Amino acid sequence: MSIVVAPPAHARRPGGPRQSLVAIAHVRLVMLAALFGAGMLAIVIKLGVLALSAAPAPPADPAAGLRPARGDIVDRNGKPLARTVDGWSIAIHPNQVIGNKAELAGKLAKLFPGRSEGQYYALLNSSARFAWLKRRAPADVVRAANALGEPGIELMREPDRFYPQGTLAGQVLGFLDDKGRGAAGMEGVLNEQLLSAAGRDTPVPLSIDVRVQAALESELSNAMTSLQAKGAAGVILDVDTGEIMALVSLPSFNPNAIAGPVPRNNMTQSVYELGSTFKPISVANAIDTGVVTSMAHRLDATKPLQVGRFTIHDDRSDAQNRWLNIPETLIFSSNIATARLADEVGAARQQAMFRKLHFDKRPAIELPYAARPLWPGYWARTTVMTTAYGHGIAVTPLHLATAYAALVNGGIWRPATLMRIAPGKAPRGEQVFSPATSARMRQMLRLIVLYGTGKKGEAPGFRVGGKTGTAEVAQGGGYNRKSNVSTFAAAFPIDAPRYVVLAMLDSPIGNAETHGLTTAAWTAAPVVSRVVTRTGAILGVIPDASREIDLRDVLPLVQGVADPLKAGSE
Repeated sequence: MSIVVAPPAHARRPGGPRQSLVAIAHVRLVMLAALFGAGMLAIVIKLGVLALSAAPAPPADPAAGLRPARGDIVDRNGKPLARTVDGWSIAIHPNQVIGNKAELAGKLAKLFPGRSEGQYYALLNSSARFAWLKRRAPADVVRAANALGEPGIELMREPDRFYPQGTLAGQVLGFLDDKGRGAAGMEGVLNEQLLSAAGRDTPVPLSIDVRVQAALESELSNAMTSLQAKGAAGVILDVDTGEIMALVSLPSFNPNAIAGPVPRNNMTQSVYELGSTFKPISVANAIDTGVVTSMAHRLDATKPLQVGRFTIHDDRSDAQNRWLNIPETLIFSSNIATARLADEVGAARQQAMFRKLHFDKRPAIELPYAARPLWPGYWARTTVMTTAYGHGIAVTPLHLATAYAALVNGGIWRPATLMRIAPGKAPRGEQVFSPATSARMRQMLRLIVLYGTGKKGEAPGFRVGGKTGTAEVAQGGGYNRKSNVSTFAAAFPIDAPRYVVLAMLDSPIGNAETHGLTTAAWTAAPVVSRVVTRTGAILGVIPDASREIDLRDVLPLVQGVADPLKAGSE
């Protein structure tokens, strides 16, 4: 049996405490709903206004649009050099910003330090409808910008250019401008092709080999650092096609991160007096023109040569103070004998030879902004003599490399190229030396490395032939006797030449390894030796210590080189 307890009489009366509490709660809920509705209405109105008055618009500057996609660049073996990848760019629409602008300006200044906080605040309060914050932004910056949570900030997908080899071949590849067009190097040369539909689908192969390029860059960089040189340059050139297997100019740059002025390409944009590297060219000209008909042709180097008010000397360490034949003239690098030989050749034939080698034109290569040589305005007798040993005429190192290719390949000059050439498609070229003269010069260049100034350029088994050149740096209308340009131009294997290798150092400073000397024999020649040793097999040349070029008809002419280690020091 249950007992029902009735409520007190006052609780059953209308208008009691319980009903009062319910009424108060009801009123509060109504008021809260009204406030919430008003807030929602304000947001909707604000969004509506933004939608009507600030619809997405293109950038104020039409040229500031997204980059176009472009095709890839690869090396001769298909290794990627420049690729198009998906990237992010970050922009802001100042008239769509809904957050605290002063606070946002501070955050933007920290994240994108290109502008100050004040500049960002002015931008956010301007009438601008669009501004870039960061083109091709790194992933961490993209994440940080997204975390700001500001609707006025826009993250956009944009094709980005990526150079997977970093600084490698930077001077060859060039870079893109903010519009996505090639601004330098092969990116500029190939711009239209890479932007075309066909170019975007098929990678463009260059002639260089990244393995060979890396070796040449490494050796030149090490030499430049150890010798505290201002710059360095080098090239490896196929003597039968003109293809460039590697081209280096230091200092270089990283095309992924261009900061400040880009260093010039000293292989093609700078001209130098390249000194004694011209002597083999002058000897070849003398043979080709019939001035020299025998390697026993003798030249008086008994004393300095006086020509008007000028005196031509031999380097003190190389001076023989005797009559020299043709091989001895090159082995001992005699300025006097070479000058006398050029005097016999004469101005007309000297100029004709230089013109055939294109020393009067910009270097033949695809790269833009190539330098024009410094060609003598008047060919006096002294000019003919001094240009024969590389003074009074200035060319790019690439000019010299193509000349040496003609010197050893049978006498055919071909333009250098950074584009891969299909087998059998090499240009015919121009016959500038006879095949017989070229064969003789291969012997002369080998003698220089075996017994003369180029001994430190030898690479065992690869049979290197070449010539050193050390010239004072031209400066202020004269010469800086404390600085020089040191060059070694060589070819290998000299009995059946495949490649020219050139290394140049600008203003090296002697160290313990070079016994304080800055001449090419101690600075540039060792670089070539190491490069050939590292790259020969990669380039398809197998070292063979049992082979040698036939020197039997010229070696008996050479005196004073019984001990090869004591001959020459240039």
